[in-house]
Amino acid sequence: MTQKSVGIADLAVGAGDLTLFTVGLGSCVAIVLHDAECCVGGLAHVLLPHLALTAGAPKAGKVPSLAVPEMLSRMRALGASSEIRARLVGGASMFAPLLAPGSTGLGIRNVQAARAACAAADVPIVGEVVGGDFGRSVYFDVRTGRVDVRSVRGPHVIL
Repeated sequence: MTQKSVGIADLAVGAGDLTLFTVGLGSCVAIVLHDAECCVGGLAHVLLPHLALTAGAPKAGKVPSLAVPEMLSRMRALGASSEIRARLVGGASMFAPLLAPGSTGLGIRNVQAARAACAAADVPIVGEVVGGDFGRSVYFDVRTGRVDVRSVRGPHVIL
């Protein structure tokens, strides 16, 4: 099986016997898209919730509003249909004690933006492991659709 690492603010798509993975999700969110019928999938490691928070020309994987449409376009070029489903992982509040009272942490805003991007693209979210105060890593088997979420402090979860 081929493995491909997806870095921060990046994305990748592929088909068949492939594992896409990303490590070190804190406040970032992994958006996993999968077409089970065609065995085509994508993984983005988004860094920020909105373009307004970026400087210069952002990479497609940096924010959900760019990452989701880009992944869908690339997946359709590989034969994906309209039966694409999403899973979200990450969005932790890594530095909650440092936030001003009443403010919303970056992790929560990233999760909200990822949900909004999926909704705007009519892609239903079928699983989430989000929030908390600890980091996660994601291993996505494109052929089967299995999303393996690992953490040093939290539970090991299969989506």
